[in-house]
Amino acid sequence: MDGRAAIEQDRVALKRIVASLVAMAGLAVGPDPEARAEGEPRKTLPRHLWRAILRLLRPAEAAARRLIIAAARGLVVSLPPPRKQRPVSPVPLLRSLGIAVMASPADLSAAARRARAEARRAAAPARPRSVSLPLFDTLRLSLSPELAEGGRGRHGPARAVPRILFPGVIEPSALPQPPSRDDPVSAARLGQRLAALTAALDDLPGQARRFARWKARRDLGLTRRIAPLRGGRPPGGRLSRFDPSEIRPRNIREVDEILAHAHSLALYALESPDTS
Repeated sequence: MDGRAAIEQDRVALKRIVASLVAMAGLAVGPDPEARAEGEPRKTLPRHLWRAILRLLRPAEAAARRLIIAAARGLVVSLPPPRKQRPVSPVPLLRSLGIAVMASPADLSAAARRARAEARRAAAPARPRSVSLPLFDTLRLSLSPELAEGGRGRHGPARAVPRILFPGVIEPSALPQPPSRDDPVSAARLGQRLAALTAALDDLPGQARRFARWKARRDLGLTRRIAPLRGGRPPGGRLSRFDPSEIRPRNIREVDEILAHAHSLALYALESPDTS
């Protein structure tokens, strides 16, 4: 199968999964669909539903990220010239020290322009912050020495909290209750991630150009991150590699197969860049 055709096949399958997640979150279906006609998510979700969506959303995001990397193979972009830094005027510093400074007409006009620009920004309505799909995997946290050596560490039940008592002075307090599966959880961040994933799948070429610009900055030494993917199994996936002839266990989901295939496409794009 051609690389572009494989990317498109995975993209269509991911869009179908994301549509089901949007429906699970209540963006398009529910007892009052007209209230969510503009795509506004519910404010809260039950904890068990919130966790179920996250278990599918995380591998779907990782698969979309790898499709972007695969689609950026062979793209060459030109970066804009670096911006010139404006010279810092010493007038505010001297005035803060109580030193009288004679400002030139150019300084006065520049200060007036800055004041007008700040007034326009303050009067303008606040724009909603757009959320984009991250191009990089989150790095794993560093483990403690005992965990790095393969140990599980010391863990106790959630109810095992320290209780310091003084008989006759302090009455024993009730222990905190573990969270219930029906507790309401905020769905604001979940809705933002679903919207970012949907937008990325709808504009895969644009996201590929975005990744190509990051690669160009990385080649110039202008970025801190060097590799977009982390080592080991992809985040949220249950398959370490893509093998269509292998017998799948029962707990393997469709999103796991898509993620494993997209991971192989991304690794090929990173290890064998198209320089033609």
